[in-house]
Order: sequence, then C-alpha cells, then structure tokens
Amino acid sequence: MSKFNSFAIKTRQIKTCLAFAFTAAACVLAARPALAESTLRIAMTAADIPTATGLPNNGFEGIRFMGYPIFEGLVLWDLTKTDQLATLRPGLAEKWEQAPGDTRTWIFHLRKGVKFHDGSDFNADAVIWNLDRYFKNDSPQFEAAASGMSRARVPLMGSYKKIDDATVAITTTTPASYFPYMAVYLLFTSPTSFEKAGKDWGKVATLPAAGTGPFRISRVVPRERVELLRNDDYWDAAKKAKVDKVVLMPVPEANARLAALRSGQVDWIEVPPPDGLASLKSAGFTITTGSYPHVWPWFYNIGAANSPFKDVRVRQALNYCVDREGLVGLLSGTAEPSVGWLKASDPNFGSPANRYKFDPAKGKAMLAEAGFTPQKPLSFKVQISSSGSGQMLPMPMNEFMQQNLKEACGVNVEFDVVEWTVLLTAARLTPDNPNLKGAMGLNISSPSSDAGVMARYFAAANFSPNGFNFEQWKDDVFEDALKTLAESTDPKVIADATRKAHERLVDNPPWLYIVHDLNPRAMTTNVKGFVSPQSWFLDMTLVSMQ
Repeated sequence: MSKFNSFAIKTRQIKTCLAFAFTAAACVLAARPALAESTLRIAMTAADIPTATGLPNNGFEGIRFMGYPIFEGLVLWDLTKTDQLATLRPGLAEKWEQAPGDTRTWIFHLRKGVKFHDGSDFNADAVIWNLDRYFKNDSPQFEAAASGMSRARVPLMGSYKKIDDATVAITTTTPASYFPYMAVYLLFTSPTSFEKAGKDWGKVATLPAAGTGPFRISRVVPRERVELLRNDDYWDAAKKAKVDKVVLMPVPEANARLAALRSGQVDWIEVPPPDGLASLKSAGFTITTGSYPHVWPWFYNIGAANSPFKDVRVRQALNYCVDREGLVGLLSGTAEPSVGWLKASDPNFGSPANRYKFDPAKGKAMLAEAGFTPQKPLSFKVQISSSGSGQMLPMPMNEFMQQNLKEACGVNVEFDVVEWTVLLTAARLTPDNPNLKGAMGLNISSPSSDAGVMARYFAAANFSPNGFNFEQWKDDVFEDALKTLAESTDPKVIADATRKAHERLVDNPPWLYIVHDLNPRAMTTNVKGFVSPQSWFLDMTLVSMQ
C-alpha cells in the first residue's frame, strides 16, 4: 500500500465516509443517460452542486463552474494564458476609470446590446437591481447568502448609482486602486428570473436562472448534476463555446472521481488522487498541472480569548515545524512548499527576516521560549473539511500535518471535520463563537492573486464577521503599506508597498503556510483546447471534444 493510501484510510470514520461517497457517486454516474459526442462531463470536488441563482456557493470551484460560464460581471478574467498571472479584461462593462478628482469613485461604461439568456436586456437598471440584491438589506430582491459572499469579497462597497442606461458609478468607502479586482466577483442575474420565480430565490435556482454568459443552465438536479448548454446568442462572437453541452457532477471523494474517469463515466476530473497519477498516465489519460495563485494554509485563530497564537513566536515556530517537502512527496509533486502568502519566486515576495524551512530544533526552541515544552506541550484544535474547492486532499494532508507536528515539535493537534460550506461559514465567525467548538485554526485554501485579495484577508478593517480576516490579525506596518498601494496609481509605488506588506505577512504570520497547489486535473484524450491559467478559474469556451 502506498504512503498516500495509508494516510487516506487511517481512521474508521474516514473509511466509512469514503465508502459512502464512492457508492453515492457510482449510483449517480450509473444512472447517467448516454450523451452526445459534444458533451463534456466533469466530476467536481464539491459535495453538492453549487447554488444556481447567479452567485454560487462552494467557494471558487462554484464560481469556476457555475459562475463565470453562465453569470458574468462588469469585469472578467483573461484566462487564455499560462505564462503569467491572470489579468483583467472588459466584461459586461466595455471600460472603466476612476472619476476625475475622486479616487473613490469608479465609472463603468456598459456594453450595449447584451441580452440575458431569457431575452431581457442587460443595462444599468439590471446592474443596480443586482447590487441592491447584494448590498441593500431591505430590497425586495435581497438574497442573504449571496449578500454575505459579496460583502466579504467586496468589503469596500459604498454607494452606487445609475448615470444613464449604459453607465453606472460605484463609490468605495476608501480609495482602492485594486477595486476592479474586487468587482470581478459581482455577477449578474436577470431580474426577470426573480419575477418568474415568484420573487423566491429558492425557486430561481430551479427555473433555471438566466445570466449573460457563454453557457446557459438547462437542468438542475440537486446533489446530482447540472447541465449547461452553449449560448448560441452570446454577445462575444469570438468567445462562443465549442461544446454543445457540459454536465457537472459533485463527486467529493478522490477515488470515486478516479473510478469515474477510468470507467468512462466522465471526461475530466478535478484533483485526481496523487497515487493514481502514474497509472492514469500509463493508461493514456492527460494529466495537467500548473502554477497558480493558491495557498493551502491553516488560519490561526489569534483573537480567541485563550489563543496560544497571540504570541508571534508560536506562530513562527509552527512554520519551522512543517515538513513541506515531505507533504509534497505525499502528493506526488502536485504541490510546492509555501513559505508565505505569495510564492518565494514571486517578485512581490520581498525580503522577510524569516525564511521558513523544516527546522524542528528551531521550532521547538521558539515554542519553549513561549512556554510550551515536552512537559507542557502546545495543543489545539483545527477545523477542516472532508473535501471542497481548492481543498486538495484535506483528510490525508491534514493527517500528515498532525503526525508531522507531533513527531517534529511535540505539538498535539486534533481535528473537527465539517462539510466544506460549514467551514467557509466558519471563516466569518468571531474568534470565540460556539460554532467553532474551540477551534484555534481553520484549514481553508485561499487565493493569492492580487492586492484586492490581500486586503480582503488581512486588512484590520475586515475582521470577522465583517470580512475574511478570521484571525483578527493587525500589523501597523502592513496597514501603512496597504494604504499606500490602495491610494497610489504609480505601478512602482504599488509594487514596493506590496512587497513591504508581504514581508509582514511572513514575519508576523497570521497563517501557518503549508503548500501551494499545482492544480492537477485528469482528462481523457478527447478533451482538446484546455488551458490551465494562473488562476482559480477556467475559460470553458476554449474546450472542445474530439
């Protein structure tokens, strides 16, 4: 038995869960009717299909498959390149700029002639209607779940207004040079969808809802599948989809996804199990990997009343206790060591004083300085998931971490295993919330794509429950650097400030940095045109089936 499998089946609980997941997935896949040649079938890591109202849950995997292909934003990602971080491109707005003399206000010039899938017009009224859906609690169309995600991803939203049918203005609470990188997460659903569903968002999800994207939802079967059809009337003729149909299926267990691919039940699986990669390659399947802005950490709960992580020495010590190379080996090279929020090769990594490596002696010495010795070991609980978007293979990876920290530095870690959406919700809880069950850490994979994400996760203004700063971490040098890059329009000033901010994320770490994912996927050779961009997202219009 491989080292990977020995971790994956370590406990009876895990075995039971895996068996159940495999059986459920097999039942779903066995019931699948025959599909046309131009149909692409994808097994996701999600335990359920992402919500289909226009702003999907299930993290960025939800947006990857049930967001951008169907529902678009004013700003979109350019996902056509592999040699650089994904940049922004015009979406439902043809262009945007800061208002003259007002660095807090952005003017978006909307694309004319765009239709939602239901034939209704996309215009400024539809933009305002959707923004009210996210940010105006007393609006008839207010959607609580979508609002929570939007407010966390766009914490700087202030006011907004229609200037004319093709122009809207959005004002942020503070200047933010990176605001377009936040606007990319605000997706737009047809107001007519809400009316047709009797003004009930629960029913909107099963209509199905209408967006403006290159695919439209044709069928939703909860916990089983979503079927997407090509939108032949898509506004960008150059970006029309090449496949007729996409079928998305939730298959949370890695070995179940592997079996589905090998048996021909699907054409593409997310996150194949590492110990299956060699056999997949020898059988002729395509394995894709690629660097992208992703970090797999543990979030420290610094703000809890009795948290051991209030002491920076403890936070630094654990970063010296992790055998990252060993974990990369467990993953068959589908990850790389993480020693900061950004990769060490990133030009914005900076020159921090700490260059973390596997150094148990140093880690134990720092723990001892903080009062944790073999007689009084550091012990804490981490909340983890059994699967989920970007979570890689959380059960065996966390079991490796548990054993590694115990053997290397005498640290005792226990886990509270929860469903992925529960874990995502936990990131917005206050440090001593009873729903955390005393957890002093969260294992949530996270993007590291741009300064807007940096602000969302680490700015003091975004302490939970208002934003994603679950740790309630505050560093004055970081705050000053973030303010500088937010207020500047000079690329050099922004880059210098970003490096300074990142140095503080390393030297005063809010996270235990573990690995960066290399985004593995496995596909049949019939899948053509796939591009693995340096992004969490994908351009599904590039893919064809042959």
